[in-house]
Amino acid sequence: MTHADTALTEHLPGLSADLAAYAANFKLADVPVDVQSRAAHLMLDALGIGLASTGYDYAHRTLAAMKELAGGAMAHDPAGVPVIGMAVNLPMRDAAIVNAVMIHGLDYDDTHPSGVIHATASVLPAALSVGAARDASGADVLAAYILGAEIAIRIASAARGGFHQVGFHPTGLIGAFGCTFAAGHLMKLNADQLRDAQGIVLSMASGSLEFLQDGAWTKRLHPGWAAHAGITAATLAKHGFVGTRAAYEGRFGLYASHLGELNAKTDLSLVTAGLGEVWETLNVAVKPIPACHFVHACADASGALHAEIGETEIVRVVAKVPEGTMKIVCEPDDKKKRPANAYEAQFSIPYAVATGLLKGRFSLDALEETAYTDAATLALARRVTCEADPQAEFPRFYSGDVTVELADGRTLHHREHINRGAPGRPITDDDVRIKFHENAARAVSRDRAQAIERAVLGIATGGTRDLMRLLGERAQ
Repeated sequence: MTHADTALTEHLPGLSADLAAYAANFKLADVPVDVQSRAAHLMLDALGIGLASTGYDYAHRTLAAMKELAGGAMAHDPAGVPVIGMAVNLPMRDAAIVNAVMIHGLDYDDTHPSGVIHATASVLPAALSVGAARDASGADVLAAYILGAEIAIRIASAARGGFHQVGFHPTGLIGAFGCTFAAGHLMKLNADQLRDAQGIVLSMASGSLEFLQDGAWTKRLHPGWAAHAGITAATLAKHGFVGTRAAYEGRFGLYASHLGELNAKTDLSLVTAGLGEVWETLNVAVKPIPACHFVHACADASGALHAEIGETEIVRVVAKVPEGTMKIVCEPDDKKKRPANAYEAQFSIPYAVATGLLKGRFSLDALEETAYTDAATLALARRVTCEADPQAEFPRFYSGDVTVELADGRTLHHREHINRGAPGRPITDDDVRIKFHENAARAVSRDRAQAIERAVLGIATGGTRDLMRLLGERAQ
């Protein structure tokens, strides 16, 4: 070992070291029971979405690519990790990619409001893959998921919404760090190894928002690549690979390199504030609508006005959203008013508002081609004007305000100041179970869905391989 190598491996203070020390001593027994229960329900929600995704083209194309990279399907290889609903086993990292794409692909998965991150979509597939490969207990996987999600949420929250403003998707970019901790926990890495793993994954984390311009599928891949990166970084660190020590606060660390001038607004104290005492898992928002969380409040507000409109012609609609979300769901105006595919539809305030006004709700049916090409819906979308909402408390809430001017002279208005699923308007555990069965019914029988529900909600006393085998059986 050279002198430089020796110097690099000496303990250095910093955020990476603080998080590594916390994670190295993390135990499920230290997690309150209500947090464990909510985490299991968030897992159930995600896996139901994964089952529903088996009916969509993106899932099968992703699977085909990963099978080719793996040298073919491993359906009879017990060392492989099952893919949700596909009756196929893949190597650990490849399975994590496909399962993450399926959980995130419908944009129906949970979000943490302040972090603006879908932490479950990346951390859960990583934990399940490593857990299944290592035959870990369900309790260990549950702990790994909670640990990874808690840390990812906090790292994302420190940026105060800045990543989206400069074109990075926290679900991929920051999800990689959460997956590193989840994988590291299951691999039983010590504090020094976990510190290295963070520095390693800094060079792997990615996630561009360019998909917003053309409806590309790349957003679906972001949590899968985060899982792949996290598993890889943790494994390298386990074998002694050295990573940078200032992954976050360094000159070219995460925030400085990705946020530019917005780095001045970063608050690194948010990463460790209340860590182990305040549980962000309880603040994760479950999605009631299969679209970008930023459109939910306007979609609900529009749905609330549906019955009042009746057959009256709509002349003009004004939709107000938080200014910090407009780049995502209001721009460019022409594409938002005429989505070319389901993905563009999920990120469009004009389409969501038109759908709510005409149909009463935004459901998975709104993602069908017949829906987003419907002439009446598109004609109404063209009459929707987006404005910044000065009353919005973003990113705490993703507010929505809709005003409708009718041909008979009436003006209708509805405001959703707190979006459903946000703190103050939680989606209950009962709601989660209902949503799970609605999604699972698209792929499996009621009996199998109930078996999966029991296994997931009882994961703390079960085994990971048994759960994955149950999930991996072929969908209908």
